[in-house]
Amino acid sequence: MSSGAQAPLHKGNHSATWSRHRTKVFRRRDAHPDTIDHPARGTGDAANDQEKVPNGGGSPSELPMYNEQGHRINHAGHRVTPGIQPDGESGRSWFHPWHFLRICWTSSCTASKWTNVLWPFTIAALVLYFNYPQHSLWTFICGYIGMVPSANLVGFAGQELARKLPKVAGVMLETTFGSIVEVILFTVLLVQGGDSAESDPDPAFGNANSSVIRAAILGSILANMLLCLGLCFFVGGIFHPQQTFHEAISEVGSNLMLVAGLALVIPTIYYNSLYDRLDSTMLNSETLKISRATAIILLIAFVVYVFFQARSHHGLYEDILEADEQRDHDRHKDLAKAKLTLTESILALLIALMFVSFMAVILVKEIEYLVNDRHVSDAFVGLILVPVVEKAAEHITAVDEAYDNQMNFALSHVLGASIQTALLNTPLVIIIGWGLGPNYALSLNFELFDAIVLILAIIVVGNFLRDEKSDYLEGALCVFVYVLIAVTAYYYPNPHMVNGVSSAEGVNSTDPTSSPEEAVHAVAKMLF
Repeated sequence: MSSGAQAPLHKGNHSATWSRHRTKVFRRRDAHPDTIDHPARGTGDAANDQEKVPNGGGSPSELPMYNEQGHRINHAGHRVTPGIQPDGESGRSWFHPWHFLRICWTSSCTASKWTNVLWPFTIAALVLYFNYPQHSLWTFICGYIGMVPSANLVGFAGQELARKLPKVAGVMLETTFGSIVEVILFTVLLVQGGDSAESDPDPAFGNANSSVIRAAILGSILANMLLCLGLCFFVGGIFHPQQTFHEAISEVGSNLMLVAGLALVIPTIYYNSLYDRLDSTMLNSETLKISRATAIILLIAFVVYVFFQARSHHGLYEDILEADEQRDHDRHKDLAKAKLTLTESILALLIALMFVSFMAVILVKEIEYLVNDRHVSDAFVGLILVPVVEKAAEHITAVDEAYDNQMNFALSHVLGASIQTALLNTPLVIIIGWGLGPNYALSLNFELFDAIVLILAIIVVGNFLRDEKSDYLEGALCVFVYVLIAVTAYYYPNPHMVNGVSSAEGVNSTDPTSSPEEAVHAVAKMLF
């Protein structure tokens, strides 16, 4: 009898010891402590299957609230405008300058708020670009830093607009607005490179910025899946011993990325398999056709993905994200924050896109100086420099969500942005180049190094996501892999610098006296 009475006591002491140890290491209190020792009650281990979780989470606080006049109100007592979600209701209408500036300055979190101190760099970049074109290095530096607050404002305005929509549609819209920065940057690179090709045509390379664009496409995916996801795991793991997420988010996202990554590198595999069997002109032409066909198929795949997430499985994702929202440690603070009106959200978005477009033009114009005069490789510019700055806003948002223990939201942003880059942004750039003419054409013939690194990164991240749990160790490992890729990219030579031959643009040599056999031998030596 006494031994039986001792067992509960021992168990209680063990839990108390763990609790005391945990508070020394993990300083932050959990909104739902019962989910720490029992992850199945949290956001992982199929806890949020559609048939197990009632719509709206079943919490009384989620039930609609009404005032004495019968109008629906939100948590702050504001009357909810028809068509607007309660969490996004501002209680105001139209445009109020002081509220607009104050809310935009406060932004979505502390890290996002302090990026606003970088706005002087945005103005300085414009002044240098239009009045002091001889200071190319300072123009690039100011434009690079100035892109951060511009992209952050795009992300914040998109987030404010997304709050006014249902959860799934809001997350997808927020991710899409984050991708607008990327589409603008890719398009400016494409047009500027095509214009250069028209003024100084080079049949060996076509679009002058093709190598940078291709590297930026893969670099954007790598920055999301290794750097951003790694920071989410690391920051979340520092404040929570172990975080969980739902398999519907992780499995679908990682599997879709693996398929998308395979589709992106198929033209590269085709080219490198036949470079010594076909004429270079024919091979480049066939690779371009395959790339365009791939772009069309990827766009169709994106439409299917959107239908899957927004229509056929909408209820499942809605329940997962609503349950995840309840785990937010700062939810009461977020709900209490002043919000932009619908008009202010759209205006902030337009202002942010204007500055992003200016910064994109400035960066693209100075890339030639950076590569030719400062001898920074195309691979480093495309794989590292461009993706890090244009994805800054999404990274801040995702890391803040991981900090708040909202791992399903964080994964939705990280994997969603990667999927949009692969299935939407890349095909759009290919099709835009197709429509503009031969000098603007862009194929998916990546550098072999970039293609292999992409597939390996997707496999690594997929293995980390398989168990539906994360900790700071996995996050640190992802960041370490990204740093290794960055170091390698810094020393990776430009395609046209390797014996006059580009592995991604054809076997044409810049030396007119070299024979086709020598060119083929040079490429084979470089690859193998």
